[in-house]
Amino acid sequence: MIERLNVEQNAREIFELSQFAFQYQLTEDELEKKRDEARRHIIWGHMENGQIAAKLHLIPLACTINGKEFKMGGISAVATWPEHRRKGMVKDLISHALSYMKENGQVISYLHPFSVPFYRQYGWELSFNEKTYSIPIEKFNKNWQGKGYVRRISKNYQLLQAIYQDYAYRYSGTLIRDEKWWEQRILNDESTHIAVAYDEHNNPDGYILFEVKEKEFIVIEMVYRSLNGRNLLHQFIANHDSMVKKVEMVVPENDALPLLLEEPDFEQKIEPYFMARIVNVSQFLKQYPFQNTTSSNQVTLQVEDDFLPENSGKYYLRQSDLETNVSFLPSGGKPTKKIQCNIQQLTTMLLGYSRPLELFELGLITGDEACVKELENMVPIQQPYFPDYF
Repeated sequence: MIERLNVEQNAREIFELSQFAFQYQLTEDELEKKRDEARRHIIWGHMENGQIAAKLHLIPLACTINGKEFKMGGISAVATWPEHRRKGMVKDLISHALSYMKENGQVISYLHPFSVPFYRQYGWELSFNEKTYSIPIEKFNKNWQGKGYVRRISKNYQLLQAIYQDYAYRYSGTLIRDEKWWEQRILNDESTHIAVAYDEHNNPDGYILFEVKEKEFIVIEMVYRSLNGRNLLHQFIANHDSMVKKVEMVVPENDALPLLLEEPDFEQKIEPYFMARIVNVSQFLKQYPFQNTTSSNQVTLQVEDDFLPENSGKYYLRQSDLETNVSFLPSGGKPTKKIQCNIQQLTTMLLGYSRPLELFELGLITGDEACVKELENMVPIQQPYFPDYF
């Protein structure tokens, strides 16, 4: 039986399971911080004899996709006690969470997988990669020609949020942060330093969150409004050359720092990161900001969603007068020229992780090539990027 858990009453049981499953330990102070953070979560437990056998956290969040805000449900802290595993409890919890998200307008969902194949069976697909650099500090030694200055500051949510928001809208899938998220997830470590870049007119042009330890400069997050802001932050990193040997940083997958360095030979690594799945296909397509084209495009999508079969069917996309109209017909009906895809591939296409023609050439979507080319023109090109974690 699935019950909604009260974090005030069940915190110890909830985090006892998390500590066991994810192999960490909490002090009393850390437990209180976890309890405070979990107050925004919706937590369900699969109960056996009044005890939590398995659990799932749903975090009501929002993200931006191609400049438009979407309500998003973040799945987190899914765990089961060993004696209750392989009984379908997680499947039940995921189904319950998806139904709740659909009822509450959360049209897309993210999660960080312990196993990609496990979550693929429920409709999630890899939608974000994590690109990391490991750069010898001497490679930053150049005249970056930034106009302005950089100053370290204390915590200032409003200042950082204003810069982050401008930056986040340049990417697809980024999280829309609120004050609590900054406090609990971004600025929650006292060892994190904050520095802000100001242009020559004293306007904030970027920021960097970082740590310096064991001769490494660790960039937790670097955000900028312009190339000038970026150059100022690069110069700030270079100024640590007397105390560090290496710079570690996570960047968007399309980051072009190697083109800015005189010697671009350094370690670069791209790894799978977060997964996503569209929860309500019809509502997501109606909200999605398709690229306006000069022609009157008409595309038929035949979508298959094995875990949420109510999403399966034909979706007709018709563009006219710079608008995209979406209509839905359940599976069946007259044959038409169409694109056939599953929920996973639809999600990756619309988040920008993969392109329609790319998936068609790989055989991951099928159908009429002319329709695929029309869809290619309708889907905006924007780099997916998710610098957060839950």
